[in-house]
Amino acid sequence: MKLFYSLFILGVIEIGKKQDNAIAAKLGGMLRTAGLKTTPPRLDVLKRLIEAVRPMSHSELQDAMPEMDRVTLYRTLSSFVEADIAHQVQGLDGTWRFCSHVRGAVGCPGNHPHFLCVACGMMICLTDQQLPRVHTPEGYTVQGKQLVAYGKCPECAGKESDKK
Repeated sequence: MKLFYSLFILGVIEIGKKQDNAIAAKLGGMLRTAGLKTTPPRLDVLKRLIEAVRPMSHSELQDAMPEMDRVTLYRTLSSFVEADIAHQVQGLDGTWRFCSHVRGAVGCPGNHPHFLCVACGMMICLTDQQLPRVHTPEGYTVQGKQLVAYGKCPECAGKESDKK
């Protein structure tokens, strides 16, 4: 019975490794398609951003990946924005948050407003809405746009109403 159990556990571990390898291969393909080298830090950060399904700040990512050097994390995020596989949104608090927008993947597709909770700092994507089209005078070029609605998330609003 112990042998059967050990083989079962090893099989589960092997399946887990195959899934991890498949995920890493898919993420590596996304990086290469964007013209970036596949490195362990880039794979880790891209996976976190996709799994989060919301914009994350540098400090949130650093807390989630304490083993990663903060400069490496900053450079990785910058390379993602430059390669157009992530975008950054600045909240009212001045903090930049990053969100993957890899087409076909779960996560932020870009071109939509965001909501920032002024109590806890969490930002979410409002993907069911689009940013308004901006018409500029001839000769002007739009390099970016963002719209951040702000208020309190349900959890923080609930905490406030509990105090009353």
